[in-house]
Amino acid sequence: MKRPAQYFRAGVGAAIVNDRGLVLAMERSDIPGAWQLPQGGLKSGEDPADAVLREIREETGIGPERLELVKALPDPLVYELPREARNVKTGRGQVQYWFLFRYCGNDSDIVPGREFRNWQWTPFEDLLKSVASFRKGVYARLAAWLREDEGR
Repeated sequence: MKRPAQYFRAGVGAAIVNDRGLVLAMERSDIPGAWQLPQGGLKSGEDPADAVLREIREETGIGPERLELVKALPDPLVYELPREARNVKTGRGQVQYWFLFRYCGNDSDIVPGREFRNWQWTPFEDLLKSVASFRKGVYARLAAWLREDEGR
């Protein structure tokens, strides 16, 4: 199947928080110092809830038995890639379904996949400072979404 000249790839993302309220951030292998949340593309016909669990396992080594789904963002979020980062696989950017999980495992269960060199637990606000510029809008919206439940 030939893809259109302009398209946004469908994807998923996960904010995984520990019992201290810190989020799991992954450092990219190809860009030292660039941190992000686990995320990836949807396969054809794949349900977003299944895709996010697959991506989490691929990128962090965490299985679904170590996760508790807290909530899903009701609307997908979109980011556009810089021109030089676009290719046939990525398209113009991503339209992503986001999920919030509570982590119920041990740190020893976390094993970065090939896309990542390292991981850390960090306050979400600190992650906002080190995320790629084209993702900042999505991550700012995620930060606001995560704060919605605070104080309830």
